[in-house]
Amino acid sequence: MTRILLIGAPIAVAVSVWFGGDGEPQRPKDDPSLRISRTAAAPDPLKAGTPEQQRELEERIDALPPGLADPAKKEIAAQLVASAENSTLHWRGRYGAIEDIGDGNGYTAGIIGFCSGTNDMLQLVEHFTEQHPDNPLAGYLPALREVDGSDSHEGLGAPFEAAWAKAAQDPAFREAQDLMRDRIYFDPAVRLAKMDGLSTLGQFIYYDAMVLHGPGLGPQGFYGIREAAMAAADTAAEGGDEKAYLGAFLDAGRHVISRQKTEQTRDSSRIDTAQRVFLRQGNMDLQTPLEWRVYGETFRIDS
Repeated sequence: MTRILLIGAPIAVAVSVWFGGDGEPQRPKDDPSLRISRTAAAPDPLKAGTPEQQRELEERIDALPPGLADPAKKEIAAQLVASAENSTLHWRGRYGAIEDIGDGNGYTAGIIGFCSGTNDMLQLVEHFTEQHPDNPLAGYLPALREVDGSDSHEGLGAPFEAAWAKAAQDPAFREAQDLMRDRIYFDPAVRLAKMDGLSTLGQFIYYDAMVLHGPGLGPQGFYGIREAAMAAADTAAEGGDEKAYLGAFLDAGRHVISRQKTEQTRDSSRIDTAQRVFLRQGNMDLQTPLEWRVYGETFRIDS
């Protein structure tokens, strides 16, 4: 995974469909190793514009069908992501997982692949420590702040791995992982997809891209990928064909994947033999049964 987190950065591009914004966000240098360490909430399109515009947008979104936020669909989304991130459908068994997969992001851990080098692991541990100061991971916060933005294990290592596994036995830490997954990735992706007029499948495609690439505004991040797709095709909210737009979005995401440093991170099967399959089938509501392949392995959800 290559995540470039720009937490709290300008998001004019994210709301142009609804508000007609013409501001150009300040972009970082095109450097795939860039990491920005922040502790604030992720960019939220609902916070742009005037208070009246925010209320109007919230009302429009609230009036839409739940889509991927429906509990049954959200469970499918969790299994789809787990198949790509962890080669399993049993995502609830991954709370205590932690390893360095050699992608330059340090430790990858938990249900969504929180990384010590991309700020989301730090956000998670900070949040958990605020609620539970005596947790097994609290003492590692200084080290996590030091390694944020790098692949270093300095101050972490085997004791930290053991502490993570121990913390994962606590229901409160599992709940914290769920909450931060939604706050950083799921909720922003689904809201923005609804703003773009996308179906349940489109909402999942946004969510998976947010997980894989991180909510960055640069060319390597989610918002940069979305911008590239919008330059190639109109969104449904703009009157375009949703399938054509999602095809352009998948093309843009695949281009970013193809530029990664290792063979493992250049694997694009989560697009090629999963999401494109659903799109070609016209399964815009992610109706089961679903069958797809990731890393050459076949997965299936029957209900």
